[in-house]
Amino acid sequence: MKTKWLQILVSAVDKDPAVLVEKMNLQTDAVIVDQLLSAEAKEKLGIEEPCIEDKKYGDLNIKEIYSFDKGVGLSRNTALENSIEDAEFIQFGDDDIVYDTGYPELVIKEFDAHPEADILLFNVKAQEGRETYWNTDFAKVSWYNYGRYPAYAICARRKKLLESGVKYSLLFGGGATYMNGEDSLFLHDCLGKGLAIYRTNVVIGHETKGESTWFKGYTEKFYFDRGVLYHFLYGKMAKIWGFRFLFKNRKEMCREYGFLKSLGILFKGIRHGKSIDTKGQ
Repeated sequence: MKTKWLQILVSAVDKDPAVLVEKMNLQTDAVIVDQLLSAEAKEKLGIEEPCIEDKKYGDLNIKEIYSFDKGVGLSRNTALENSIEDAEFIQFGDDDIVYDTGYPELVIKEFDAHPEADILLFNVKAQEGRETYWNTDFAKVSWYNYGRYPAYAICARRKKLLESGVKYSLLFGGGATYMNGEDSLFLHDCLGKGLAIYRTNVVIGHETKGESTWFKGYTEKFYFDRGVLYHFLYGKMAKIWGFRFLFKNRKEMCREYGFLKSLGILFKGIRHGKSIDTKGQ
């Protein structure tokens, strides 16, 4: 079994790729897109302008892409566009994930066991308080349950993903105009293109402790941005799903503004989402 058939696409900000390879316990070839947003990081790494460098770390071939632009969607798209052609499978990764020893074999084995799957969503244990999912079985992912998964859970057949034309939105996520939701929108678009998505209970790593790059509390921006996202995810059903989301979580999310005001801000975001439908990303 050749682990070169799996390539990991890592999105990082102000990190040293040489440190990441060891810290993340990478065991496959990788594309690391490092968005250098601070002068300190640029100086430390000696990077004066955006560039691409091919490095060798032991048996691993690492393509390091240094960018001065921000936005996690742009980072993931850049990594995918620069993935190697002989990588049968790709997986998305973040710089705060540590992978278990032997994970490449687990990923490839699971794809080999399920030829019907174009995308597999693996278990990566999130830090306490940030858990959004945990798979306990192998099952197909549908329009009803795709919205819980982070990018680092996603592994895909590279050729099928590229043929679908699906890319990450540049509107949502860290460094973008609107908060999180880029991963849900990505899977939404994959389903829309007919890609078969399955979840699996196979565990491949864990998230290290750290502060969220986007969540700053249940602010007006949180509700507004959630409304914009729901427009793109649910269309005419956005208000129904928005109501359901807030009502279900009202005790936690609506303490400061109250349920009705929070819902009003979310609905305002939905209306705003309609106005940017035809704009470029």
